[in-house]
Amino acid sequence: MFDVGFSELVVIGVVALIVIGPERLPRVARTIGILAGRLQRYVSDVKADINREVELDELRKMRDSVQQAAADIKNTVDTELVKTADGLNRAVEGKPEETAATAAAEPASLPTAPPAADPTEPAVPPTTEPGKPAETRT
Repeated sequence: MFDVGFSELVVIGVVALIVIGPERLPRVARTIGILAGRLQRYVSDVKADINREVELDELRKMRDSVQQAAADIKNTVDTELVKTADGLNRAVEGKPEETAATAAAEPASLPTAPPAADPTEPAVPPTTEPGKPAETRT
């Protein structure tokens, strides 16, 4: 706070000895020491209060972020729980399970494979191995 060196303290002491006198100087020094101690305690109390308020503010922010994360997790778990319960209910009722991903990916009617031109011809080409004649299915 103040930059007071040894030489300044000596000058202040000599002036105080001359102005106050040798008989009252010890009492004045004691009073000044008591007041300086009170001032130090007051300043340290104010610093501690400010630090406490800063820590409380940080804790409040942390609490809010943890509560937000917990709410997000709860919402996610609730959503998955509802989806699972819906799937189980559909399975119990015997209906096929339909999820949002499969409903969006699959159109309402699926195209079927075109019928073979000749019913006697197989739909799958015959398989051949090297050295063996091709087999046909009938």
